[in-house]
Amino acid sequence: MTETAATFYTPQSRFTDPRAMAWWLDDVRSDLPGIHEAASGLVFHYTARGDITQHGFAAGRIAEIDERYADVLLARLHELDPAPLGGDRTPTDRVVGCCRDSTLLLVALARHHGIPARARVGFSMYLEPEWAMDHVVGEVWDRDEARWRLVDAQFAEHDAVDVLDVPRELFLTGPEAWAQCRAGLLDPDRFVVSPNRKERFLRSWPQLTHNLVQDLAALNKHEMVLWDVWGLLDDETVDAEELAPKLDGLAEILHAPDLTLKQILSLFDDPDWRVPETVTSFSPAALGPAPVTLRPE
Repeated sequence: MTETAATFYTPQSRFTDPRAMAWWLDDVRSDLPGIHEAASGLVFHYTARGDITQHGFAAGRIAEIDERYADVLLARLHELDPAPLGGDRTPTDRVVGCCRDSTLLLVALARHHGIPARARVGFSMYLEPEWAMDHVVGEVWDRDEARWRLVDAQFAEHDAVDVLDVPRELFLTGPEAWAQCRAGLLDPDRFVVSPNRKERFLRSWPQLTHNLVQDLAALNKHEMVLWDVWGLLDDETVDAEELAPKLDGLAEILHAPDLTLKQILSLFDDPDWRVPETVTSFSPAALGPAPVTLRPE
């Protein structure tokens, strides 16, 4: 990683910035195991264990899944339990969210301690046998080994992987998944939000497209909520076959081993991909799509 990239990925984004809650992050251990331990205990996944009301949550707390800023999540966590971060929390003292939120807090903690970090949107090959599941993990710079580590903050530990160093073949970023499916190396129908969700837009090529564009946003420090859409993702008039060559070009650049920060930033200048001031949210907690105006940069 170049010094320019380190400079870019160390400061907080408008989404990861803890703002008034920054003081609460000071006492978290500044090594990767300590940061991961704290982040992995802060979010209760809204679907992983059935209905949240079966675990003591009030039904209305499902709305927490739409909180997109780290300072808001941290303020809610402090309201639920003001004990120092990194300790054990009861399930109901965690915020209701998903892998994106665990990753957001991991990245916020790493950046707070001066460690370059970013979110990656893609697909896990280790959550469900035979399926590639929609997932978000952190990518944290290991200065000693001079490489990016994939770090899964949703889990304190996992039987299938080392959550502090997820193998690249077991988590495919959006660009990698798109490229392998287009090359015929993987079956696009394996790529889903959940095997139980049958909606067409949550499976196969639509989901592959979504995660490719979401990953570009994350690389540009726009750590979006997973049900956000914008640009070509939010244009129902776009023909999928006509769009494919442009997506091929995007994926080819983003999964190249010599990808540079300049390329990442240049790709995001394209209005088809760049996150605008207002996005459309298809929140599972809402009755239908709704416009969301983001905080200013």
